[in-house]
Amino acid sequence: MNRSPRPRLFDRFVPIVAGLLVLPAIGVAGYCWIEGWPVLDALYMTVITLSTVGYTEVHPMSSAGRIFTMGLIAGGGVLAAYALTQVAQIVFSGELRSSWVAQKRRRMLAELSQHFIVCGYGRVGRNVVTELQSEQLPFVVIEPQPEKVTAVQESGALAVQGDAAVEGVLRQAGIERARGLVACAKTDADNVFIVLTARSLRPDLIIVARADVEESEAKLRRAGASRVILPYHITGRRMVTMLVRPDVADFLDEVSHTSGLELVLEQIQIAPTSPLAGLALAVAQARHDFEVTVLACKHADGQWNTRPHSETVVQPGCQLIALGTLPNLQKLLALACG
Repeated sequence: MNRSPRPRLFDRFVPIVAGLLVLPAIGVAGYCWIEGWPVLDALYMTVITLSTVGYTEVHPMSSAGRIFTMGLIAGGGVLAAYALTQVAQIVFSGELRSSWVAQKRRRMLAELSQHFIVCGYGRVGRNVVTELQSEQLPFVVIEPQPEKVTAVQESGALAVQGDAAVEGVLRQAGIERARGLVACAKTDADNVFIVLTARSLRPDLIIVARADVEESEAKLRRAGASRVILPYHITGRRMVTMLVRPDVADFLDEVSHTSGLELVLEQIQIAPTSPLAGLALAVAQARHDFEVTVLACKHADGQWNTRPHSETVVQPGCQLIALGTLPNLQKLLALACG
């Protein structure tokens, strides 16, 4: 990973701090050795010389002492000129602002929670980021190429430069607090290593991985991927659906995203403390006044009920696939969380 602007900014002042320590020490040692003065007198003479206050000499000074004093003044001038140059470069080059921005990004990363980690900013990764932004969901991108990291940061998003298969990089992206991870690096091998590392750090994390070839799907699942996407297969099915059932395809595409349509398709998890738990769908809708259409129900054991009716009981831990307006879905989400 590249070093952050903060250490580079600090490095500029290391010679200045060293000079402020070394130059007075040289002055004290020089006066003690050349003139034979006590340490306190040598220190006083060094301070008034370097600060250019201009008081008279503490004791009569020899020619060697005067030459040493001139050298000490010249050294102090060089140090002051170097310090002013560095400060001017930092102010006018924008490095101070860059350091502040980098510090702000580090603080935002540390505060990020329930976010998504996007590993890779290629063609798939860029589309993932676009969709997350449209859903107004928090995320951070991990990308090894610095120019792509800069592009993400210039768009206003958070990014970490590094290899997503390295534990330290994933921890920097806040994997302990993340809600999910998308592995969409350049190769299937990279995605396998990313999934292995992420799963070892977070056994409960939702991980969606991209695979270019069918043979990689089984490897990614064994590595710990919750879902595996084969873009070419999905594209083929999508194109056929558009050919045969174009209106259905358009409708499903619209309701699957928070786009211009009023209706949205959402998945809703029923918490054990939810007031909906144990109620039939008709009773729950009448009692809590939410107008949504429940299209399917996934039980806690993984079994699907694709034809729920008014008497279907909402069980704790089940997941509802619901269609409705955003306000009604948000009301149902609040009830489902308990």
